[in-house]
Amino acid sequence: MSYFNSGRSRFNGGRSKFGGNSGGPRRGGYSQGGGRRNGANKQYIDPSRFIKAAKQVEEEVYVPKHSFADFNINPLIKKNIEIKGFTTPSKIQDQAIPFGLDGKDVIGIANTGTGKTTAFALPVINQLMEYPQAKALILAPTRELAMQIEEECRSFAKGSGLRGALVIGGAPMYRQTRDLQNNPNIVIGTPGRLKDHFNRGNIDLSKFTIVVLDEVDRMVDMGFINDIRMLLGEVSEVRQSLFFSATMDAKIESLINTFMTEPVKVSVRTSATSDNVEQNVVHHTKNDKLEKLHDILSKEHVSKTLVFDETQRNVEKLSQELYNRGFSVESLHGGKSQGQRLRALKRFKNNEVTVLVATDVAARGIDVADITHVINYTTPNSYDDYTHRVGRAGRAGRKGYALTFVEKY
Repeated sequence: MSYFNSGRSRFNGGRSKFGGNSGGPRRGGYSQGGGRRNGANKQYIDPSRFIKAAKQVEEEVYVPKHSFADFNINPLIKKNIEIKGFTTPSKIQDQAIPFGLDGKDVIGIANTGTGKTTAFALPVINQLMEYPQAKALILAPTRELAMQIEEECRSFAKGSGLRGALVIGGAPMYRQTRDLQNNPNIVIGTPGRLKDHFNRGNIDLSKFTIVVLDEVDRMVDMGFINDIRMLLGEVSEVRQSLFFSATMDAKIESLINTFMTEPVKVSVRTSATSDNVEQNVVHHTKNDKLEKLHDILSKEHVSKTLVFDETQRNVEKLSQELYNRGFSVESLHGGKSQGQRLRALKRFKNNEVTVLVATDVAARGIDVADITHVINYTTPNSYDDYTHRVGRAGRAGRKGYALTFVEKY
C-alpha cells in the first residue's frame, strides 16, 4: 500500500514494496509537477468555439478483438485484473496492449478518459515481471496524474514483489531519495522533480529499459520539453518507448523521431472535445460575473462542478466567496501542499463538496466520473487547454455541460 500524505511515499507498510503481498490553503508559485513552468501568453479564442450542442446520437459500440483474459500476461496480473472487475478492454487498450506486450514502441493517440493508463500499465508490469533486470520510467505532467498512474500500476502488480518510487513536486526530497536508493523496478514521476533527483545523483537513468510518457501534449504545453529531452537522452539506448497523448504536433513528432524506433501508431481519438458535452457561453459584465456564477451553481441539475480560474490568488478568492455564499467548495492549485491537494480531491470525489475551484493544474489528472459541469470562469490560455478542461465532464458516456464566461464590452 502507498501513502502520500505530506508527500510521503511508502510501499507495503514502510518498505519500498510496489507489488507487496498485501487545513488552510497556502499561496505561492507553482511547484514542480503542479503547473505551467513557462508562462504562456494567452491566445485569443473566438467565443463561437465555446458553443457546441451535445450530439443526441447513440455512442458507437466498440467490439473488442480481445478480452483481458486473452492477453498473454502473467497469471498473477490476470488475477489482479479479475479482482478489479475488468473483463472487456476499451478501444485503446484492445489495440495498444498487444503491441506493448510484444515489446514494440507504441504511440497511443486517444481522448482523455479512454483508459490509456491501463493500456500502458499492463505491458509495463508484465515486462518487469518477465525480465527481472528491466526497469521502467513513467513520466506524467502533474502530481495528481502521476499518483493515479502509481495507484493503477500498484493494483496490477499486487503480490509481485516489484518495488516502486513516486517522485513528484510538493513532497519531501529525502523520502523520495530513500525510495530511489532501494533500487525500484519502476519510477513514476513528474519531469521537473525527476530532473532534480538526476542532478543530485539520486538516480541512474541508464538502467531504465522501458520509458512511458503519458499526456505528452500536456507536458510539452507546460514547458517540460527540454527536461523530457534531457531525461530521455540519459536512459538506456536499448529500450521500449510508449508515448500517449490526446493530440499530436510538431514538437511531439520531433520527440518521436528522436527517441522511438519504428513505433506502431494506435489512434482512437474522436472529436476535439467530448461529443456528449453541451457547450455554451455566459456573457457577463465586470459587475455581474459573480452573481451569474452563483445563479448557475444554484440550479438543481448542477450537481458536481469543476470551476476553472486563472491564478492561484483568484482561485482562493473565488472559493472563499462561494463558501461565504453557502456553497460546499474546495480549492485546488499548485501552491497548496500535497496533503491539502489530496484532501481537496478526496472530498470532491466523495461528494463531501460539490464545487471544486481550480487552476489548470486540474485539467489533467483529475479522474472523477460524475462531474456534471465544467465552468470556465476565466477563458483558458489556448484551445487545447479548453479541450482538456471540458474533457473533465461527460465521462463514461454521461452527458456533461461546459460553460465559458465571456465579458461583454
